[in-house]
Amino acid sequence: MEYILLAIIALASGILGSLVGLGGGVILIPATLFVGINLGFFPEITPQKAVGLSVIMMIFIGLSSTLSYMKNKQVDFKSGFIFFIGSIPGTMLGAWLNRGLDLPSFNLYFGILLVFLSILLFVRDKLKPIQWFVTHGKKTSFIDQEGREYVYGYPIWFAVIFTFVVGLVSGLFGIGGGSLLVPAMVLLFLFPPHIAVATSMFNVFLSSLINSASHIYLGNVPWVFTIPVIIGAYIGAKVGSSLNKRMQSKTIVLVLQIVMLLIGIRSIMEGLF
Repeated sequence: MEYILLAIIALASGILGSLVGLGGGVILIPATLFVGINLGFFPEITPQKAVGLSVIMMIFIGLSSTLSYMKNKQVDFKSGFIFFIGSIPGTMLGAWLNRGLDLPSFNLYFGILLVFLSILLFVRDKLKPIQWFVTHGKKTSFIDQEGREYVYGYPIWFAVIFTFVVGLVSGLFGIGGGSLLVPAMVLLFLFPPHIAVATSMFNVFLSSLINSASHIYLGNVPWVFTIPVIIGAYIGAKVGSSLNKRMQSKTIVLVLQIVMLLIGIRSIMEGLF
């Protein structure tokens, strides 16, 4: 029964993570901890093991999504590799810091992060893009299938520093860096949203390789649970990337904002009380 539950959780994580470029960890981790500990299906799960399971999952979400987005030429590979360079030391440091978090501390800090991310998603469309980073960085142009041209760019030094922070958060909490990276790409670097999501998932794939290696070394991966999670996540990511091409994701993002906010508040209360 627990394997079926994990596969369903991973499927939902893959769909939502690929659809809006988040990576899926914001769904998998709280759901796994709740089903495992609160409902008692796998009480041996710990925050460290949930994070380890999440980073393994994100390899396959990132790979599945990237392969799908590559077909439509939506992935900016050069930017993805630059962001990856910055995230490498960040994910390793975050994985190391994760060792010191007990369950109440993890719930508290993870809840604060979820509340912050839900607010960030809510105000993302209301914030005005900042031109400074494009004018002071190397510019790239992109013409979509409808003939519209987009010009975006960034100073490489800033991108590396920012993705170090993104990697740190990803390694510490096991979430896909896209939850922070996509808004920055759209608002600061002026990426077209669909290019930002696709490139973010490519970065999720690359950074998850380093992230998972760190957590494997630290013994945080519960291998017995990985198969249903990998299968569910890979299928879910295929579905999510397909939906991204066919529909407006605003409704999905709104639902995700509400879910993240409620989960975040609940995690904070569990961490405090």
